[in-house]
Formats: sequence, C-alpha cells, structure tokens
Amino acid sequence: MNRFKKFIFNGLLITAVSILIRSVAVSFNVYISNKIGAVAMGVFTLITTVYGFAVTVATSGISLASTRLIAEALGEQSDTSSVKTYKIRCIVKKCVTYALCFSIGAAIILYVFAPAIGVKLLLDERTVRPLRILAFSLPPIALSSVLGGYFTAIRRVYKNAIVTVLGQGLRIFVCIFLFSVLGTSDVESACIAIVLGGTASEIISLAVQYLLYVIEKKNTNGKKVTSSEAGRIWKNILNTALPVAFSAYMRSGLITIEHMLIPWGLQRSGSSRDMSLAAYGIVQSMVFPLVLFPSALSGSFAGLLVPEVAESAAVGDTDRIHRIINRVFRSVLIYAIGTAGIMTVFSHELANTVYPHTDSARFILMISPLIPVMYLDTSVDGILKGLGEQVYCMGVNIADALLSVILVWILLPRMGINGYIITVYFTEIVNAALSIARLLKVTKIKLKIFDIVVKPLACIIFSIAVTKFFGKCIVGSMISAPILTSYIAMSVGIYLILLVLTKTFRFSEKERVLKDKRTPAQ
Repeated sequence: MNRFKKFIFNGLLITAVSILIRSVAVSFNVYISNKIGAVAMGVFTLITTVYGFAVTVATSGISLASTRLIAEALGEQSDTSSVKTYKIRCIVKKCVTYALCFSIGAAIILYVFAPAIGVKLLLDERTVRPLRILAFSLPPIALSSVLGGYFTAIRRVYKNAIVTVLGQGLRIFVCIFLFSVLGTSDVESACIAIVLGGTASEIISLAVQYLLYVIEKKNTNGKKVTSSEAGRIWKNILNTALPVAFSAYMRSGLITIEHMLIPWGLQRSGSSRDMSLAAYGIVQSMVFPLVLFPSALSGSFAGLLVPEVAESAAVGDTDRIHRIINRVFRSVLIYAIGTAGIMTVFSHELANTVYPHTDSARFILMISPLIPVMYLDTSVDGILKGLGEQVYCMGVNIADALLSVILVWILLPRMGINGYIITVYFTEIVNAALSIARLLKVTKIKLKIFDIVVKPLACIIFSIAVTKFFGKCIVGSMISAPILTSYIAMSVGIYLILLVLTKTFRFSEKERVLKDKRTPAQ
C-alpha cells in the first residue's frame, strides 16, 4: 500500500470510528433530552463540568506518560528483547501506581466535598448525590488511561476502539434500564440514572481492557531491570506527566469556573433558575455536540497530517511543509464553510428534526457561522504541535479559558444568553487568530485567501440558493426529515460540482503532497 492509499485508508478508518461514536453520542443526547427535559440537561451539564475537572486531576497526564515511555522503551536499540519486555511491564506498573494515587485522592476529595460543591458552588442540591456516585468512576478512568496508552504505544489501537465502543454501548443500556427503574419524574433521579450508567460502563470497560492487556502479555517473558533503571522510570514518568497535569489543571479549572458562572450570570440577567439551566443545557448539551459533529471528518484527516509535518520539519523540508499546510487550510475551510452554510440556512429544520420542542434552533443559527473558525483552529493547533510549538498552544488555550471566565462574569448578567454567544465568538476568534499568526510566523507561509475562503463561500451560497429555490417550487415550505436530507444532499452535490468547476479543489494536488516525501538524504 503506497503512502497516499495508506493515508486515505487510515483517515477513513479513524473517521468511521469517530463518526460512529459521535453519532451514538448525539443520538443518545437526543434521547436523554427528550426523556428528562432541558432543565435536567442543564443540571447534568453542571455536574459534568465539575466531573471533568475531577477526571483531569485523576488522570494527571498519565496517558501521555504511558504512551511516550513505552514507545521509547520499544525503540531502544541497546536493550535486548527480554530487557524491553520487563522494562515495559515496569513502566506499566509504575504508571498504574501513579494513576491510583491521583485518582483515589481525587475520588476521596470529590466524595467528601460533594455537598459543599453542589450547594455552595453549583447552587443546586440536586447535584450532590450524582457527584458522589461519579467519584467511584475516577480510579477506573485513570487506570484505563494507562492501559490505553500502553495499547497505543505497541500499535494495538484497535483494542482501545473496542473498549470505547463497548463502553458507549454499556452506558446507553444501563441508562435506559435505570430510567425505567428510577424514573425521570424528578431532576435528581434522572441525573442519578445517567451517572450510574456512566460509572458502571467505566468499571466494566476497565475489566475488559485489563483482560486484553493480560492476553497481550501472557506469552512474554522478561528480565528484571535494575533498581537504578526503575528509579529512572519513576523520574521519567513524573517529568512527562506532571507538566502536562499542571497545565491541564489550569485550563480545566478555568473552564469549570466558566461553566459554573453561566447559570449564575443568566439568573443575574433576570431569568429564573430553571430557565437559566434550560438555556445552559440546550446550548452545551444539544447545540454544541450537533455543531461539532461534522468535525469528525476534518479532524481525522487533519490529525493524520500532523506526523507528516513533524517528519518534514525534522529533516528541514520546508517546501513540503508549506504544501501540506496549504492543503490543510484549503481542505478544512472548504469542508467547514460548506458545513457552516448548510447548518446556518437549515438551522430551524435541523432543530425540529433532531431536537423537537426545544429552543435550540436560534442557538444553532447563531453558532453555525463560527464553524470554520472552530474547525480550522483545531487543525492549526495540531500542526503547531507537529512543529514543536506545543508550549505556545498551551499558553493560548489557558489565556482563552481565562478570557472566557472574565467575559462570562461581565457580559452574562447584562446580556443574558446572548452574552455567552458573544463570549464564544470572541474567544474562538482570538484563539484561532493567535494560532494562525504563530503558524504564519514560524513557517513564513503565504496563504491564498481568495482561493481558500472567498471561492468556497461563494460556492456554498449559490448551491444552497439553488436548492432552496427548486425545493420551494417542488415541495413548498413544509420540510420533513426526508426532504431535509434531500435538500442537504442536493446542496452538497452542487457545492462539490462548483468547487471542481472553479478549481477550488484539486484532487491531484492532494495526492502529490502526500506522495512527495523529499528529504535531504535522498
């Protein structure tokens, strides 16, 4: 399989898994929102903000440490096979010890302080019991991070995919079962059913992952490493995991504060507590997952290009880096601008189809134009990391989170939910602008704005206009789910034809970029 075919195959494989997981997640969100209502979704989203920070503390960078140290051990040329085998086992054991220390500590803190967090910080007593239940899921998550890093390092990523899909299925099954047992008549019971499902799935997924690990290593024998080597392993784990952990604490902590302030700010603007939670739940748990769903495709292929950039940077092939970056910008913006156009114009129809009887349509309409910025920012961050600019990316992300907290604090009490939309726009644009500016400075590349922005924008506007015109003539103003699907398909078809006719997208150029692997040594 040549370089281009391998790239396409891997991209399609990752995309398929990503789309499957996201499809299940969005569908399950639709089911939950219809089952428990917007207010309960708001309360559950509040719970997940605190839980997200707890998971960050529980894992504390151990996934990266596990992957990196095991990969380095495998690549060590001076070690024999038996030494490598035992060294990897030693790394896994010490990573497990690290994970248990942080995760058990985080679980105890979350369980003990759940009443204070729920009542004093989240201002909602209904969050206390769900938070305490979620505390029991932290050690399994941390241990899964270690084993996931192990499978990634030894090139058994498919085992992680198996566990991920299994975990999603278990979570859905348990939640649906508990809904029938506990009921959804009150917000607290509904949230308890969801978090119990999540906790059970994490525990069972860890058991399956550990079984896969045991099967993987059962036929290997190793030679014990020295105590000094074991000490170096501990040092490497701490040197790798702790810097990542501390930066993650800062960003995750700021994001948690931001999300705690959103219902508070909405209440200060004049909304009731339930109305504030409903608006918050709609935006965070319904709109953003839908808007970000198509990024499964762009993110998968953009992520595969990162190693290409890193490899070319290592050998000083600047020309190839420029070609790859141009292709990433062109491909991502073509895809994102088309997605933004479709979601913006068909926002009401999408909302009525996916989230009926909710106020999600206006939020989809407001956030969809930001899609090109969000999708491109993700790709640019990945390229910068491939060029060794991860510290800069970390600084920008922390500054982004801090700016979000400040704007939420200032704008929401005065402007309500519109203040939050403004905050999202401002911070996303600033983040993307800083990242793009850094990329342009580091690579000294010049982008063709007319080709990558103006042409796709004109093509999607024309394609949707044609679709709407013929659709109105044929079926009128009533749009059902099948008709909406045909509208989107027609818009995409016309858009692709226009992209080819205007020479905005050239398939042959993409293949040449990937096939040309020039290095000074060749």
